[in-house]
Amino acid sequence: MRRACLSVIGVLFLVFGVHAYADQTAEEVLKAITRVRSFVPEDARTASSLGTEREGNGVVIDSVGHILTIGYLIVEAKTIEVMGPEGKPTAATFVGYDHDTGFGLVRANQPLSVAPMKLGQSSEAKEGDPALVAGYGGPDSVQGARVLARKEFAGYWEYLLDNAIFTTPPYENFGGASLIGRNGGLLGIGSLFTQVMVTGIGTIPCNMFVPIDLLKPILADLIAAGRSREPPKPWLGLYVAEVHGRVFVARVTSGGPAEQAGLQPNSIILEVNKKPVHGLADFYRKVWGLGRAGVAVPLSILQGTQVSDITIRSADRSQFLQLKPKAQTVPKGK
Repeated sequence: MRRACLSVIGVLFLVFGVHAYADQTAEEVLKAITRVRSFVPEDARTASSLGTEREGNGVVIDSVGHILTIGYLIVEAKTIEVMGPEGKPTAATFVGYDHDTGFGLVRANQPLSVAPMKLGQSSEAKEGDPALVAGYGGPDSVQGARVLARKEFAGYWEYLLDNAIFTTPPYENFGGASLIGRNGGLLGIGSLFTQVMVTGIGTIPCNMFVPIDLLKPILADLIAAGRSREPPKPWLGLYVAEVHGRVFVARVTSGGPAEQAGLQPNSIILEVNKKPVHGLADFYRKVWGLGRAGVAVPLSILQGTQVSDITIRSADRSQFLQLKPKAQTVPKGK
């Protein structure tokens, strides 16, 4: 049975043009993938939107036992457990969360006795390239895929990636799944199910992966202090949507900066600091261009038929969340 499983893994790697590193077999590469399960207090800020019990995937990335996953699985978690190839739950500790990329990092409290998956170069992933998507669960949890697109992604939760990786066909258990490139290296971490419009074809269902190259500049900071050393971006506490280039406020975060300033759902954001807004990504860039978290953000909005001005005093989103341990700002250059 073991040999049969190994042959299935090997065939998948071969068919989709993926080769393990010289010092690792295909089986060893996949052993690094873990299950991640977290339990979040009911009074946590994200409990109502993300739930109090969350489960997905992670991947061991170093010999210390650090496991990389997608941040929404672990943010504000009170307890975390991971499961390696032996199928035994192991307690884990929250290490860090980076809102800008979406990455989350935990550390297994006991050794999982697996070789870490090596980090690849996501910049080398091109449209049309073959890859594997893998979650926890052995060979049955591995799926072949193609890179559908490399493009900008703007999320409704004040989130923007300049060059996200989109793959198809979609993988059902995408949260924290590993995108594995040709040489067996980790190219990205699964974030969500979405759709991409392809000219001449139409809308194609796919997954969005956060490129692994975004981890490398911040990994040491996540381990040391729980967050990046970069100055935190201004956070408004908005959930917004783009329709025909217009930015609509779907809702505001309870207790967040936008609610405190009196911004109402169903408003349309017309300008940031007297500059017209052209879509979601443009809105974020204009807000973030004003300075670091805490800066005043002047908006011109349309509420019903009334145009008015409102100023929101932005905040640091990570300080709003119940992170344990609380992420600390890392002084630049330290």
